[in-house]
Amino acid sequence: MGRNRYWPNDMLCHAWWRATVGLCLACGCQSPLLRTQSPDLEPVVTESQTASPLVGDLALPAGMNYYLVEGVGLVTGLDNTGSDPPPSPERDALLAEMQSHETARPQTILASKRTALVRVRAYLPPGVQKGDRVDVEVVAPADTDTTSLAGGWLMQARLRQVAMVYNHVRQGDVDALAGGDVVVDAVFQEPGKERPGQLLRGRVLGGGVSLINRKLGLALRENAASVRASAQIGAAINNRFYHYENGDKKGVARPLNSSYIELSIPPRYRHNIARYMRVIRSIPLPESPADRALRLQRLENKLLEPTTAAEAALELEAIGKEGIPALRKGLASSDPEVRFYAAEALAYLGEADAARPLAEAAARHRAFRWHALTAISTLDHVEAYDALYELLSEPSAETRYGAFRAMQVRNPRDPLVKGELLGDSFTLHVLPVTGEPMVHFSKTRRQEIVIFGKDVTLATPPFLLAGKRLMIKRHDADQLKVIRFEPGEEDQEVVCSNQLPDLIRTLAEQGARYEDVFQLIRAAKVGGYLQARLAVNAQPLAGRVFQRGEETPSEEPPSTGRSVLPVPELFRDRLDSDSSDRAERGSQTQATSDEPPASSVGSSSWWRTITSWWSADSNP
Repeated sequence: MGRNRYWPNDMLCHAWWRATVGLCLACGCQSPLLRTQSPDLEPVVTESQTASPLVGDLALPAGMNYYLVEGVGLVTGLDNTGSDPPPSPERDALLAEMQSHETARPQTILASKRTALVRVRAYLPPGVQKGDRVDVEVVAPADTDTTSLAGGWLMQARLRQVAMVYNHVRQGDVDALAGGDVVVDAVFQEPGKERPGQLLRGRVLGGGVSLINRKLGLALRENAASVRASAQIGAAINNRFYHYENGDKKGVARPLNSSYIELSIPPRYRHNIARYMRVIRSIPLPESPADRALRLQRLENKLLEPTTAAEAALELEAIGKEGIPALRKGLASSDPEVRFYAAEALAYLGEADAARPLAEAAARHRAFRWHALTAISTLDHVEAYDALYELLSEPSAETRYGAFRAMQVRNPRDPLVKGELLGDSFTLHVLPVTGEPMVHFSKTRRQEIVIFGKDVTLATPPFLLAGKRLMIKRHDADQLKVIRFEPGEEDQEVVCSNQLPDLIRTLAEQGARYEDVFQLIRAAKVGGYLQARLAVNAQPLAGRVFQRGEETPSEEPPSTGRSVLPVPELFRDRLDSDSSDRAERGSQTQATSDEPPASSVGSSSWWRTITSWWSADSNP
């Protein structure tokens, strides 16, 4: 069938955010520190009735939702923990997929206890490009006899957008492919504290590959839509955001008709799409030089007031280079809030002097940390590299790992953060930095181990297990013996040093998986054989607010309340926020931009819908 991007669900989404914007207009907006709605939904309103309107006065964002794609897949390589799925629409769908791949004896494969049927889903973020990788979630249905997905491999699965149209399931074209090692949720839980179902749910980190490009856009309000207005808004945006291609000046905005403008994304905003859209909507339409001077003076005054600094910095960034002098005055402010917002805007304008204030904000104020690190990552100046390098030695695990991620996206080929691929499975990064030694394991984007510090060693233990097939034992004071054992085969033994990087490399050579290495490192930490700090997924928590007069302690308790701004795409874990909403947070986590409340597999998923139909048919 032909591709149709505007499902009825999308229409509901548009209606949802239109209603929300209307509510904001009716009730007014709160201080940026106290806001409870998403910043991307806030109408941008000028203070002066005589000033030129902003783009946001006439247009609303489009394409800012996370795009759910799902399908059915087969996990193989299980240790007799799989099952033959019962008759169901999911089984039929999987058989059809297998036959389309010309799989021999599909019924026999499904019947094996070394395989399991799973539901597969992923989110394609706003602005995703063809070839971009995303995390994939796999879940074994509750009505199967599968007991664990641990150690499994997801065969290639096709993921599509699915919607209910007039009580019928409708599927779009294949939007993404998924496959790879499954890491079950139970891996990172403390032994004995696993929750029911965590062995039946897992992720393929970075296992999804987008097959589509997603464009952003602006939808003109009904009372403003016209060919003239669309062209005028497009020209204003292109006057601010443009590049040269073969000598021709190319803008990011392309008016398609009287009510819609398509937007491309500048590289500098690639990892903070929400900010890009907020900046776009803060661009003023053409105005006289006198009006522009008055606007700049008014925004400079607002910038120096902490309660209005966020909005003023955004509008100055939207103006462009003319706003830099005012932002530099904010950079000299003694108020940390003013200084942060000014520095963030300057970074997106490519100004190197923003790097140090942003690094200070990342280290001292956790509410600003993710935005500060993302902004630094956009700078290609040596000041930005130096600032990020120094943050690698901070006490906070979040700050250290966040700085590492920022350095990765800033320059993936940097020898310091490039790392090495072990066993075609996971990457190892060794950073010879100062500060407390730390070992970090990621639960998002890629299977990745980062060792912070020099000469991180393991005290030689009597023995420790790494999965079901590997064990390490003391060889002498400075060496370890790695033993691989298989039923009916002679044990294989390899000796390595007690340097942690050397041990991890040896384990990978002997076939250890990512979760096997984590199991061993955690056991070593618990047993007192590893003195370095062990951290898992030191990523942002939702609901952080900036408290004036307070600095971040080195050991950070969980935050409560609402987030100052939505987490940038560089650090956002959409699958985690969705599952956390279902399991623990309830309504605490808010949607971002024009995204509707997250749907879940357990409630609005099309699998649940068609499964309920099947149950109804089977039980008259």
